[in-house]
Amino acid sequence: MELLVIGTAALLAATLTFFSGFGVGTLMTPVFALFFPLPLAIAATAVVHVVNNLFKLGLTVRDASWRVVAAFGIPAMLAAFAGAGLLQSISGVRPWFSYTVAGRELAVAPLNVVIGLLIAAFALLELWPRFQALAVAPRWLPVGGLLSGFFGGLSGHQGAFRSAFLLKTGLPKQAFIATGIVCAVIVDAARLSIYGSGLLASGSGPDGPLLWPVLVGTLCACAGSLLGRRLLKKVTMSAVRLTVSMMMLVIGLGLMSGWI
Repeated sequence: MELLVIGTAALLAATLTFFSGFGVGTLMTPVFALFFPLPLAIAATAVVHVVNNLFKLGLTVRDASWRVVAAFGIPAMLAAFAGAGLLQSISGVRPWFSYTVAGRELAVAPLNVVIGLLIAAFALLELWPRFQALAVAPRWLPVGGLLSGFFGGLSGHQGAFRSAFLLKTGLPKQAFIATGIVCAVIVDAARLSIYGSGLLASGSGPDGPLLWPVLVGTLCACAGSLLGRRLLKKVTMSAVRLTVSMMMLVIGLGLMSGWI
């Protein structure tokens, strides 16, 4: 059952990435969290996310702007180390409190609250029309890289800040997409180097609990990327954005309350 849920979610998430601006990590983290502890779920999502981005990178890399990658991607990489390190440091913190609903004990843990707040905040931002049109001057690219990288390392949520800052670079559509993918891969590589020393170690290997879920999620995400590319002109952007935002809001509230 977990493989079916993870595979289906990865397929849909990767497809929606082309339409809504949300990354695979945004939707896959809470799905993995249904079956694994949240820190391990974030690490597993990072693997699926980076492999899927590498797959897309192979299709678009020649269109990337390396000037923008240097200005945005290098600060993002450094901040991703900090965010991933913070995730490891708070992953073992005990729950603040627990309560019982219908015979089920629910625990409210600090990390769950942090990640839930981030997911809910990004959902609300995406529902705000002014944020959708937000863009900043190119001179602020390093600041955007720091913000995007830090949140990417902490929770995997890097796409919203990345898009807002890259929009003002004046890049054509193909270069904008390719440059964003390169920056995402840089952040993923940085945070995976931190996760791999601790979070992924407990779930990796031929007998680890993450092997098949990550493999299935990765393959389905790549298939979803191909599907999204084919369906790009047939889907209404506003409808997808609204649907995904509402899903994220519900999941964020679920994490904060202890239900997920």
